[in-house]
Amino acid sequence: MMIQLRKLDSSAIDFQETLDALLAFEAETDTAIEHAVTEIIAQVRGRGDEAVVEYTNKFDRIPNGGATGMQAFEIGQEELHAALAALPPAQRQALQTAAERIRVFHERQKQELQGFTYTEADGTVLGQRITPLDRVGIYVPGGKAAYPSSVLMNAVPAKVAGVGEIVMVVPTPDGVKNQMVLAAAAIAGVDRVIGIGGAQAVAALAYGTETIQPVDKIVGPGNAYVAAAKRRVFGAVGIDMIAGPSEILVLCDGTTDPDWVAMDLFSQAEHDELAQAILLCPDADYIARVEASIQKLLPTMPRQEVIRTSLTDRGALVKVRDMDEACAIANAIAAEHLEISAEAPRQWADKIRHAGAMFLGRFSSESLGDYCCGPNHVLPTSRTARFSSPLGVYDFQKRSSVIEVSEAGAQTLGRIAAELAYGEGLQAHARSAELRLKEV
Repeated sequence: MMIQLRKLDSSAIDFQETLDALLAFEAETDTAIEHAVTEIIAQVRGRGDEAVVEYTNKFDRIPNGGATGMQAFEIGQEELHAALAALPPAQRQALQTAAERIRVFHERQKQELQGFTYTEADGTVLGQRITPLDRVGIYVPGGKAAYPSSVLMNAVPAKVAGVGEIVMVVPTPDGVKNQMVLAAAAIAGVDRVIGIGGAQAVAALAYGTETIQPVDKIVGPGNAYVAAAKRRVFGAVGIDMIAGPSEILVLCDGTTDPDWVAMDLFSQAEHDELAQAILLCPDADYIARVEASIQKLLPTMPRQEVIRTSLTDRGALVKVRDMDEACAIANAIAAEHLEISAEAPRQWADKIRHAGAMFLGRFSSESLGDYCCGPNHVLPTSRTARFSSPLGVYDFQKRSSVIEVSEAGAQTLGRIAAELAYGEGLQAHARSAELRLKEV
């Protein structure tokens, strides 16, 4: 069956019309999901482990009548390392190599995130101290697919940052534990793994139960229930971001093999039906060749129906006036993954301000970034790359200001502070500063 692809020609409509067509899709908040998540969180806060076990038995279809207590969901270190040892050698080596590349990149990142102090002429010392979080919860999806790569991308930077304890939750539908996920947890040094998922896992991490100590921050993507739960618990704990559907935007000058570009579009479309895959190119003949590649290659894909729905509903092949216009559209879309598949990719990359991650040149397929390049694959979606960043070491650290005012410094700063405090009508603030003055 031929796939019906949406095609746009920006030369036939103005710039804003092109953007409106590409940004028309807005994920609606499902009221039923919000109500369900609110109830689940309330139950976990009120009943603790009992509610977590009840919901996990129900939603994950735990066999043999379900678990009777939280101990049934604990996955110990011995089981993690046994899973690692049992992997086929090539698979184990791939995980270990990917983990090492991710670790090296994030160690470089940490080097750029050092605290500082400086001393003023009067002896006052000012600065910033950077410290890791005490306890972090990592959510790893386990519904439609298993994601050992997400274990590495979330846990490794947390470990590099120096987080005291990493608690991982992962659903086990029908009671089945994915061995690559457990092996990845062993490689990354996760401290505790619990086989629970959904909104109940998020609530347990945020508020704690009889057997789970509350964490300081929850990171990692999940389904709509997980996203809604993270939104609800924010404030009680930190969160990394609210992850939306996967996105890829390809800027191509027409010089890349069209099969490569078609498969790159597939690589995100296969995630789920709401994923978005868009090609921007100034060459109409090349766009036609990519479309032909899509029609040719789609029947070879095991997840072809998911890809078909994604490309039909949210995909687009767009003829732009030139690569400059492609860059302007890319900045407006602020895609999660941006491929610049062109002869001189850095020329165009210099014009990009908003993207979760940029892949430069025809050999930089987005899929390499998902697994083993090194930079993090947890990226801002739904245009949030305009104001947020990939997951990194900085997400597992916090900053404290350091202020050590000298006696001489208090004489100068005290008068300034008192003047401003009186102006704001806060007399205690003013007097607190004035009491340290030698002469008031």
